[in-house]
Amino acid sequence: MPQPLSLDHGRLTEAQKDQYWSEGFLFPIQIMPPEEASGIRAELEQIEQDWMASDLPKPLMTYKRNHAHMVMPLAAKLARDPRILDAVEGILGPDLMIWSAEFFIKEPHTKHVVGMHQDLTYWGLGETSDQVTAWVALSPATVDSGCMDFVKGSHKNPIMPHNDTFAETNLLSRGQEIAVDVRDEDKTHIELQPGQISLHHGLTFHGSGPNVSDDRRIGFAIRYINPNARQEVADRDYAMMARGTDTSGAFVHVPTPSGLFATEALALHHEIQSEQTKALAQGLKKDVSLYQGLGAAND
Repeated sequence: MPQPLSLDHGRLTEAQKDQYWSEGFLFPIQIMPPEEASGIRAELEQIEQDWMASDLPKPLMTYKRNHAHMVMPLAAKLARDPRILDAVEGILGPDLMIWSAEFFIKEPHTKHVVGMHQDLTYWGLGETSDQVTAWVALSPATVDSGCMDFVKGSHKNPIMPHNDTFAETNLLSRGQEIAVDVRDEDKTHIELQPGQISLHHGLTFHGSGPNVSDDRRIGFAIRYINPNARQEVADRDYAMMARGTDTSGAFVHVPTPSGLFATEALALHHEIQSEQTKALAQGLKKDVSLYQGLGAAND
């Protein structure tokens, strides 16, 4: 496992910012003690146990994998954690919004993989650099457990053509894979311990292998944007303020959830999913209705 980066009072140094913009990613950044991450994992797994058989409008997996911060106070609190925001501010500046946040879980001894892809391909935000993903490890992310692999400097490419494979073992909603051969030697394994994060650009080529370990691989991906970002496909888009102010008026501001799977939060979650489908399903040859509730990417 690589050693955590040394921050400047919790913030990125100028050299670390330069490294991010040069390579398209940065890791590992120690955000919290492992024990605290374990506590968050335990709370998440208790929610899974308590709500798995409940009568929610959609399957529990849908809410964990799509805009979890809209319906789960645990997710909203983690996405607004000042320690994460301090690091993200070094990339996007002081005005930060949460565009989406999702729990990504690979069960032990499973064959599911994530094809090499670029996140921005299906978000409708164009090729903007006014976004960054913070990926929080709540369990060990290792090569054996299916950690992400990044390709250095690949964010300097435009959005590349992607193929929709709909492969059963590919966790991406469309089984999408970038139509470019990526050599194994060009991949950097993003191994993280619980409580550490990585940051990556939405154009960075990345994917992940199967989890052949004995433990779940649990990550929480937070997609941050600043007010310069714009939705280019859907009629409107939504974001939750995390820090600073938004003077652009380009996004509908959404509140933090008042409780776990609260009625009003579930209704707003459905509204957001329905609207974003216009962007996420762009170019999809299958019926758009089949895409409702599915995520654009799974890391």
